[in-house]
Amino acid sequence: MSTPADRPLRVIQWTTGNIGRRSLHAVISRDDMELVGVYAHGADKVGVDAAELAGWPEPTGFLATNDVDALIALAPDACCYNPLWPSVDELVALLEAGINVCSSAAWITGGKQSRQDLDRIEKACATGNSTIFGSGAHPGMTNMVGMVLSGSCENVDEIRITESVDCSTYESAGTQSAMGFGRDPATEGLADSVRRESEVFAESAAMMADAIGAPLDRMTFDVEFSTATGDTDLGFMQIPKDTVAGVFGYHRGWVGDRNVVSVGFNWTMGNHVTPPKPLEHGHVIQVFGTPNMRTVLHCLPPRDWTEPGFMGLGMIYTALPVTNAVPAVVAAAPGIVTLKDLPPVTGRFRG
Repeated sequence: MSTPADRPLRVIQWTTGNIGRRSLHAVISRDDMELVGVYAHGADKVGVDAAELAGWPEPTGFLATNDVDALIALAPDACCYNPLWPSVDELVALLEAGINVCSSAAWITGGKQSRQDLDRIEKACATGNSTIFGSGAHPGMTNMVGMVLSGSCENVDEIRITESVDCSTYESAGTQSAMGFGRDPATEGLADSVRRESEVFAESAAMMADAIGAPLDRMTFDVEFSTATGDTDLGFMQIPKDTVAGVFGYHRGWVGDRNVVSVGFNWTMGNHVTPPKPLEHGHVIQVFGTPNMRTVLHCLPPRDWTEPGFMGLGMIYTALPVTNAVPAVVAAAPGIVTLKDLPPVTGRFRG
C-alpha cells in the first residue's frame, strides 16, 4: 500500500448531523483528503449525494449509505466519526478492519467505558494496527490550550477550563434535558444525570493531569442549578419558569486534598436566568501556578458568514479539531491516542 505522503488520505464520513455535515464539508474541500464514502444514520439520507448533505455546491457522486460492510470494504485510511454517542460495536468494526477513527462522539481517553468495552477497543486497535482519537472543542481542543499555557509556568497548581455560554441555539432537546434544562431542580437523581451526560469531561481532566505529571487519587463531580424567572419558548423545547435554566458544574481531579484539574461548564438557556457567575461567552482557560495564566477563547463569525445565527460556527468549532487531526492520527502509533500524544493539529490554508 502506498504511504499517506504519496496520495490523499481516503476518508469515510460517519453521520451527517450538526457536527458530521461540517466535517463532511471540510473533507470534501481538502486536497490532502479524498472522500470515499458516507454513512447515513437516518433512512431519509440514504441515497443522497454527499454534496447535498454537506451544503457543497457541486455533486460529489458519493451517495450516503447505511451499509456498514460496504463502507468497511472500501478500506479507507480513516473515518471521521461524528454521532452524538459512540457505539463500541461500530468502533470495533472500524478499528479491526484497519480504519483509523477520529471521533467527536464523547471520547477522549475511553475512560468512561466499561473495562470490558475498553478491552475490546484496545484489542481491535491491535488487530487492525489502527488508532482511535477523540476530541472536539470542549472537551478536547480547549484542554490542549490549557496544557500549552502550562508550558509557561515553573510549577502548576491547577488547570481549570470552563465553557461559559448560552446554549439556547444548540437544538438538541434530548441532550439539554439530560443536562437538566427545563426540569424541576428537585428531581431525584438530576445531578447524577448531568454527571453521566458530561462524563467525558472527566476523561479530559485526567488527560491534562497526566500531561502535567499529577497522579490523580480520585475524580469528583459537583453541580449547581439556577432556575428560570420566566417562561422561555426556544422552539425545539420549553424552559418553564422555576425549572432549570442554568447549569454550573465541574469534573475535578484530585491529588490528596488538592484539586489539580477541573473541566466544566457554566451553561444557560434563555434570557430569564442569572447564573452563579456571569457568562464569558467562550471558553475560560486558567492555569494557576507560577505565573498564573488565563485566556478566553471566543468563536466569532468571519466577514463572509452568511448563515442565519451562529450555531453553525459552534458546529464547525466542534467538528474541525477532529477532522484536522486525520493526518496526524493516520501517522500515529496504533492504539488510543489523545491530543497529548499528537503533534500540533492545525487547520489548512485556504488558497
